[in-house]
Amino acid sequence: MNPRILFSGKVGEKTGFMSKREKGGLMKAFECRRCGRCCYGEGGISLKKDETGRISRFLEISEGDFLERFCEKRNGKDYIRTGDDRYCVFYDREKLCMIHTVKPESCTMWPFYPALLEDEESWILTRDACPGINKKCSFMDFKKEAGK
Repeated sequence: MNPRILFSGKVGEKTGFMSKREKGGLMKAFECRRCGRCCYGEGGISLKKDETGRISRFLEISEGDFLERFCEKRNGKDYIRTGDDRYCVFYDREKLCMIHTVKPESCTMWPFYPALLEDEESWILTRDACPGINKKCSFMDFKKEAGK
């Protein structure tokens, strides 16, 4: 069953991290533009046990039903499926993230993934692809915002 048909709701607040140089509130290192680019593709939103429980309670279905309908198992881990359009099954272009308030930690971390904070070339590719990352922010400033 397609969750896009089942649920409606609004996306929560914007997320953002302000550069130390920009504490006046003029610019941020990252401010989500809600474009959905990070929700696209066969990536790997793996779920922790507490996340499957939290999301299934939010959807008001059993954990088993949630895993069966919206997840797939790969290499012994549960991952959220993508739809035929290759977006996360919980992403709707009009309603956006339909589980925003209980989204998995890996979604919450975006774009401050450890791998991006360790490799400048990967970060540059991500910065160029993600409209929410401030193009004027340096790699070092971005790492500082993430506490690295």
